[in-house]
Amino acid sequence: MSLSQAKKARKFTTLHEGPGAFIIANAFDAGSARVLSGLGFDAIATSSGGFAGTLGRRDGRISRAEALDHARAVVEATDCPVSADFENGFGDAPEVVAETIRLAAEAGLVGCSIEDASKNKDQPIYPFDAAVERIAAAAEVARSLDFDFKLTGRCENFLRGNPDLDDTIRRLKAYEAAGASVLMAPGLPDLESVRAVCDALAEPFNFMVGIPGKSFTFAELQDAGVRRISLATALYRSAMSGFIDAAKEARDDGTFGFVDTAVPTPELAAFMRE
Repeated sequence: MSLSQAKKARKFTTLHEGPGAFIIANAFDAGSARVLSGLGFDAIATSSGGFAGTLGRRDGRISRAEALDHARAVVEATDCPVSADFENGFGDAPEVVAETIRLAAEAGLVGCSIEDASKNKDQPIYPFDAAVERIAAAAEVARSLDFDFKLTGRCENFLRGNPDLDDTIRRLKAYEAAGASVLMAPGLPDLESVRAVCDALAEPFNFMVGIPGKSFTFAELQDAGVRRISLATALYRSAMSGFIDAAKEARDDGTFGFVDTAVPTPELAAFMRE
């Protein structure tokens, strides 16, 4: 482990210790990571959906090797600590998930998330015992490292057709007991649910912004007990929305007003000069 990675890991741990919440901004490539770092974000995460989009694919259609290459590019682009969205760990077996954690640390990451979505349409969520075993295998590797690797245990119930808050809390508490140092449950419907989850956990909870109608303010989330706020694909979608609007103006209207409105900000201009 390099000294740089050690410093990043210590910074990442300090952010999770509070006392307040912090935003971990999701980059979709090395360039966006540099911009986010230049804007002053304290930590960066990858976005599996955003990265897949840059390859012209849907979320969930990237390999472990591709995700690791992407993670290395983001790590090299910023001095911020970087955590990765590694979906289900790129395999069903606990030993595959464990190997993913080892490779994540070698890539320079100081954390990653492992979710309980199986990618099996007939059983979209891993059975409880299997899901816990996978997190336990990942946590064993994380604990063996000589720095604090933040393993996020992620419950996908509300995104995969099982909006059961009690089962979500049960799973998150089990992932916590198995060694996850951050917990996450995308898609919680309201602040009362967020508060109930945070109250049930001892370790920090990560709230995912990005679902319309279910994305609350920083102050509201912090008051509910959230420690980390991630942006998922929201920044990628925002960037692509502007891209599409500009392209449609050129195609449909034959005008180029976007050229005048897309003047580089000082932050972007400074990034482009490097």
